[in-house]
Amino acid sequence: MSSLSSSHPVSPSPLSAGLSRSAVVTALRSAGCVFAEDEAELLISAAATPADLAAMVVRRTAGRPLEHVLGWAEFAGLRISVDPGVFVPRRRTEFLLGQAVDLGRRAAGRTGRTGRGTVAVDLCCGSGAVGTALAAAVDGVELYAADIEPAAVRCARRNVAAAGGQVYEGDLFAPLPARLRGRIDVLVANVPYVPTEEVGLLPPEAREYEPLVALDGGADGLDVLRRVTAEAPRWLAPGGHLLVETSELQAPRAVETFARNGLAPRVATCDELYATVVIGTRPDGRGADNRGADGRGADGRGADGREAATGG
Repeated sequence: MSSLSSSHPVSPSPLSAGLSRSAVVTALRSAGCVFAEDEAELLISAAATPADLAAMVVRRTAGRPLEHVLGWAEFAGLRISVDPGVFVPRRRTEFLLGQAVDLGRRAAGRTGRTGRGTVAVDLCCGSGAVGTALAAAVDGVELYAADIEPAAVRCARRNVAAAGGQVYEGDLFAPLPARLRGRIDVLVANVPYVPTEEVGLLPPEAREYEPLVALDGGADGLDVLRRVTAEAPRWLAPGGHLLVETSELQAPRAVETFARNGLAPRVATCDELYATVVIGTRPDGRGADNRGADGRGADGRGADGREAATGG
C-alpha cells in the first residue's frame, strides 16, 4: 500500500466528526493499509464533510492510491497535485531530484556568467513533480516539461505553472520547442523502467490505477531510456546533463547506452531510498573528460570515472 505520510501535524475537521478516527483507522487497517493511522489523519484533514470522508475511505479501502484519493502527493516538501490515472511520484525519486538540483545549481553558476538562464526539462514528467521541485530549489530556472499522457499533462500544467514553467503533450522530445535544441542544461527523464514481464508483479494500486505507459519499460525495462539517450545529445547544451532513474541491475546496461551515444556516464546510488540514477554529461569541448584543476569534472567524478554510493 502507499507509504505517503504527513510531514506536519493535522487537525481533524469538525465537519468530519460523523466518522470517528478509530473507525477510519480500523477500516484502513482491515484493508491492509500499513500506515493506517497516518492515512486516517490525512483523510480526516482533507474531508470537508462526513460524506466526503466516508467516500474517501471507501475509495482508499477499495485499493485506490492514497494520493489519488487525496488529490495530492508530498514530494520533496512540496504538495504536488496528483489526479486519478496519473503516475504517483515516488519517494525514491527524490534522490533523482537531488542529483538534478546539484547539477542545476552548478549550471546556474555557469549560465549566470554568460547572461542566460538555466534551462531544465522534465521529460516523461507525469504530474510534473520533479520539474516543479527542481524549479523551487534552483533560482532562475527556465522550466519545460512533457508527457504523452493527456491526464498527466493536465495535472502537470497546474503544478508546473506555479514554477513559471510550460508543459507540452507528446512523445518524448517531439512536442518540445525546436529552440531548445542544444540549450538544455539539465534534462531529467523519469522513464518507465519495469520490464514488461514484471509489471504484473507490481502492487495492485500501481498496475490497476496508474497508466501502463508510465510503468512498462519494454522487454528489459530500458526501451524508453534508449530512445531518450539516443536523442539527448542533440538537445543538451555543451556540458549539459541527462539524468535517468533505473534499477541497480539495469545500471550497467544504461551506462553502456549513455557512452555509446556520446555522453560521459556515471552512476549515483542511495541505499536508504533504494535509488539508482545514471547521469550522462555532454562534452563541453574543454577536454576529453571535462575535469577541473582538482582532478574532478563538473559532475564531481574522479579520474576513474566512478562515484561513491551515497546514503541519502
